[in-house]
Amino acid sequence: MSTGRLRSVFAHLRDSIRGAEYDYTSGSIPKAVLLLSVPMILELSLESVFALVDMFFVGKLGSNAIATVGLTEAVITLVYSFAIGISTAATAIVSRRTGEKNTREAARSGAQAILLALFISIIISVLGCVFAEEVLAMMQASDALIQQGVAFTRLMFAGSASIMLLFLINGIFRGAGNPTMAMKSLWLASAINIVLCPLLIHHFGLIGAAIATVAGRTSGVIYQCIALFGKKGTLQLEKGFFKLEVPILESLLQLSWPATLQFIIASGSWIVLAGLVSDSGGTEASAGYQVAIRNVVFFILPAWGVSNAAATLVGQNLGAKQSERAEQSVIMTAKINAIFMAAVMLLFLCVANPIIGLFSDDPAIKSYGAYALRIIGSGYIFYGIGMVMTQALNGAGDTKTPTLINMFGFWFFQVPLAWWLTKGLMLGPTGAFIAIPIAETAIACSAWYFFKKGKWKTISV
Repeated sequence: MSTGRLRSVFAHLRDSIRGAEYDYTSGSIPKAVLLLSVPMILELSLESVFALVDMFFVGKLGSNAIATVGLTEAVITLVYSFAIGISTAATAIVSRRTGEKNTREAARSGAQAILLALFISIIISVLGCVFAEEVLAMMQASDALIQQGVAFTRLMFAGSASIMLLFLINGIFRGAGNPTMAMKSLWLASAINIVLCPLLIHHFGLIGAAIATVAGRTSGVIYQCIALFGKKGTLQLEKGFFKLEVPILESLLQLSWPATLQFIIASGSWIVLAGLVSDSGGTEASAGYQVAIRNVVFFILPAWGVSNAAATLVGQNLGAKQSERAEQSVIMTAKINAIFMAAVMLLFLCVANPIIGLFSDDPAIKSYGAYALRIIGSGYIFYGIGMVMTQALNGAGDTKTPTLINMFGFWFFQVPLAWWLTKGLMLGPTGAFIAIPIAETAIACSAWYFFKKGKWKTISV
């Protein structure tokens, strides 16, 4: 690479982190992908770091604590499903309005999405707090684990609003083409988490981890709100935008319910797999699996950031009536993600034992964790491609197609396959591990097929 081109790349990197405004519907596609994806990668990378830091300190409390966090997180993913579903709808609408150069309607749509998220999070918080013990029992947790972990589970559900709003508002920022603000808010939330986690765990045990998580995310939401109601930036919310707007809410619901169901389907299948591992292998297998999953998430979140860039590019370019540019942007984004995930796959296959050893000294947990990490990591390339294709369809407003793909891929394929391998062939936890890369590969191929058909180019939002 020539010196001039290298300087140009570094200049683009600097602009992406600083949040320089850019028209993503014209000019260089590689530059557009770079400007969007770098802040999104950095945004979710620190969230990944927090997930590992959290597991590192929780791991010092023993296998019951690790399993409690893992099982609670498996169910809390239902909250993430609602958050990501509404965020997906908001990104699609905001990016489309932004591509049409109608920033006032983009802001109005964002405000209506916040109202919807608040309403749903209140319901989830109440139900989660009331039925915390039943949630852990449903996940095959032992009586001792339930007694130790119920307060943690209850507090995590109580903080559902912070999860919902943090994800949603960042989706609004991304749709408006301002991924840097999304990056800063999640960095703040994760940094506070990382600082508070060891301190509060030391003084309060497992409950301290929940307090740190809720405090960090709440701080991130406060920062987001300050930016949204400020006078700078493309997207500026006004108090009048928070009056109920039925047409906008209908559009959000039409897009968000399939998107929410899309992630609930995926989350639900992961809950079943976590239960299968716990039931067939016991607490050590469950703890090892949860440590492995935290490492899987560590590298998937940056790849998810790249995928979010595809959603924004598709939405804005369709709004600008440039469907071919939207398709070219997705293909380039998929190539970048595939290369990154291939490197991660090699890392997992070669050094799984040392990675898991960082989080637990228990030989049984290390053995299960390393084994799970190798098997799950073997499908990483397909995970990366599948995420980009799915987010591209979502960004176009075609949230129903990925939902159907997930329904068949997870519930009609992955769950039965995992059950058969675990129970039928008596492979134990290994059966659940094997089912993951097989199903994810099938899902990625299906998403690629529907993307190439091109129906998403005709969706109106």
